[in-house]
Amino acid sequence: MVRNNLSKNKSTSGINIKNWRIYTLVFFVLFVGLVIIIRLYSLQVVASRSYRFFAENQHKISQVLKPKRGEIFLKEGRENYPLAVNRDLQMAYLAPKEVDNKDEVIEKISEALGLEKDFVREKLSDSEDMFEVLKHKLNDEEVSKIKELKLSGVHLTAESFRFYPGGELASQLVGFVGSDGEKEIGRYGLEAYFEKSLEGREGKLDQERDTGGRWISIADRQIDPAEDGVSLVLTIDHTVQYEIEKILKETVEKHSADNGAVIVMEPKTGKILAMANFPNFNPNDYGKVEDMSFFMNSAVGLPYECGSVFKTISLAIGIDDGKIQPDTTYVDTGLVKEAGYGIKNSDEKSYGTQTMTEVLEKSLNTGVIYVERLVGNKKFAEYIKRFGFGEKTGIELPSEAAGNIKNLEAVKRNIQFFTASFGQGITVTPMQLINAYAAIANKGMLMKPQIVEKKIYPDGRVEVVEPQEIRKVISEESAKKVSEMLRSVVVKGHGKRADVPGYLVGGKTGTAQVAKSGSKGYEENISIGSFAGYAPTDDPQFVALIKIYHPKDVEWAESSAAPAFGKIMKFLLEYYKIEPTEPYDIDKLNITTPVAASAPVVNSDEKSRNSNN
Repeated sequence: MVRNNLSKNKSTSGINIKNWRIYTLVFFVLFVGLVIIIRLYSLQVVASRSYRFFAENQHKISQVLKPKRGEIFLKEGRENYPLAVNRDLQMAYLAPKEVDNKDEVIEKISEALGLEKDFVREKLSDSEDMFEVLKHKLNDEEVSKIKELKLSGVHLTAESFRFYPGGELASQLVGFVGSDGEKEIGRYGLEAYFEKSLEGREGKLDQERDTGGRWISIADRQIDPAEDGVSLVLTIDHTVQYEIEKILKETVEKHSADNGAVIVMEPKTGKILAMANFPNFNPNDYGKVEDMSFFMNSAVGLPYECGSVFKTISLAIGIDDGKIQPDTTYVDTGLVKEAGYGIKNSDEKSYGTQTMTEVLEKSLNTGVIYVERLVGNKKFAEYIKRFGFGEKTGIELPSEAAGNIKNLEAVKRNIQFFTASFGQGITVTPMQLINAYAAIANKGMLMKPQIVEKKIYPDGRVEVVEPQEIRKVISEESAKKVSEMLRSVVVKGHGKRADVPGYLVGGKTGTAQVAKSGSKGYEENISIGSFAGYAPTDDPQFVALIKIYHPKDVEWAESSAAPAFGKIMKFLLEYYKIEPTEPYDIDKLNITTPVAASAPVVNSDEKSRNSNN
């Protein structure tokens, strides 16, 4: 019995071992099968796109198709003047793997391209490399030298670059194309604002290749064509822009000013005919510019306290609100007291009984305060907003500023409204200011400033941009009265040197102080001279604004901005062949400087100033 039991146990143990082996084998087979399934799933499902791309690259070549960037043009009569275009230039590069004689290449290439020998030697350091850029934008002489040398491993290839034929012309307006670290994009100006439209859309070409990497001409191709960018034709007139920049530069240099800006526009359409800043820069050599502020378009992006040029707006509000007429009188005592302050006229004089027209002619701070009191703080603030201050104009340029009229939010603080009435304590941009003047010139209708005349699409389709009305600001009758007052300022007031013989020119000077950065008060001996106006006042064709920052030799705008405005308006009226309507002295009309340019400077203007009493 015992022996039989032992045999039975041995038999059972053998069976268990055999079963364990079978189970192990089955488990192993199942495990391997599961691993294979998971791997197949990973390859065929999860990573299928990556491996398909890898496999296709074994026998396919893909090429990115670059679109042509849209170009930008100015108007020039019935033709267009190229402001920003595409230009193909040669680039020199090395293929170190192909170079036979490194010393020869270093010696001859450094001499031909004006490069340091160490620079070329560094480019040759990797003998397996096939591409090292030597120099972009080669001139014709450099290209000829490279071709004549016929050095192994030295090649030329065409590159498309952005080119600005006008050089410094309208530089802050157009901007430039530069690298963002990854690709070339529009920087500043129109190049940046219209980047998406100008750049177009990249395409792609896929085609099979043989084992040697060559195209198989009979194989199928898959082409997604590139879409070229949209071209722009601006409202800017080339001749007007050139002449305005010339006058601005002469004015800034004559008065040793820090900088200046000019805008010229059509009041009836809102179209910008010229927009200039000085100093400017050459977009073809933007990398040489050390002061980044040169890239900024101060005409739209730099708000300032404009001073008495704002008085026109305050008097327009008073007239439209029915509180005053041009011949309404008040008694000027030369001083207004409020909240512990004494606000005086800029010349610190009092003039007794004065009409509202005389307030504008003499630029009396007390007069516009009188008007603001009649209108009331709340309504005054509403009108200011209706004129477009405190918000962007919507012009299609980058970095437009909205200005700052927050001082007018606290309607119970009279002092802030009093100073705002003569352009102090609030900030505006030149673009906002000229647009407000244009609204008065346009019978009270505020227009959206327009910089693009039309868009030309790659398929040849042309989209004409239509002028856009924003809102009615003041009545036509009110606008007419203000125009007559502005004409009187030029005939009898501080704007005499802005006049043009034979024409009805109207406008207003403004000599503003510069607020200290980060603290209260104003800078000593630093001012900004402005002049804004239009002509002819009975049927305005052009409105212009000029701003001169910190002229060193004169204090008042009537001696800096006003004469420059006169030159600008004289040019515009003659260039567009506007017929004279007024009697004039033929000798004065033929002189090259503005009327009364040699007249003695009147030592009074409208510099806005608060003084503690």
